[in-house]
Amino acid sequence: MILEKVEECLDEIRPNLQADGGDVELVEVKDGVVKVKLKGTCAGCIFSQITIKSGIERYLKEKIPEIVKVESV
Repeated sequence: MILEKVEECLDEIRPNLQADGGDVELVEVKDGVVKVKLKGTCAGCIFSQITIKSGIERYLKEKIPEIVKVESV
């Protein structure tokens, strides 16, 4: 259930990343920790950690209270 919620939220975020030539892939959700892989231009971007923490993590925590943190793999 939580996996589906996370995937739905990532689908909402994805167009913003794709507009800059990037993307995000859900790898795993376990014990409130979401593991994602940034793709495209996001993968090598110097701002990737900001994208994960200030963008993806903040949004997921807002929408899904069970989320503790988001990590890049």
